[in-house]
Amino acid sequence: MVLYNGEERWRQEGLEQGLEQGREQGTRRMLARLIVKKYGAITAWAQTRLDQAGPEQLETWADAILEAETLEALLSEAPRH
Repeated sequence: MVLYNGEERWRQEGLEQGLEQGREQGTRRMLARLIVKKYGAITAWAQTRLDQAGPEQLETWADAILEAETLEALLSEAPRH
């Protein structure tokens, strides 16, 4: 099947978007598993924060989980240094 340039570009953009969403979901799931292992069950407020976080925020939390003493400290609004 021959695709026109516009169709091919649209298909490639859709594929890239799907891959990015998959990576974000994977990061969110892994972070949730680490939270459960370190802090116990995820509370409703924490799950909401995870669900609403973008990819950059999820990566920030993933980097900080080893040093954060509490779930509240991990998911706080204040940036860590």
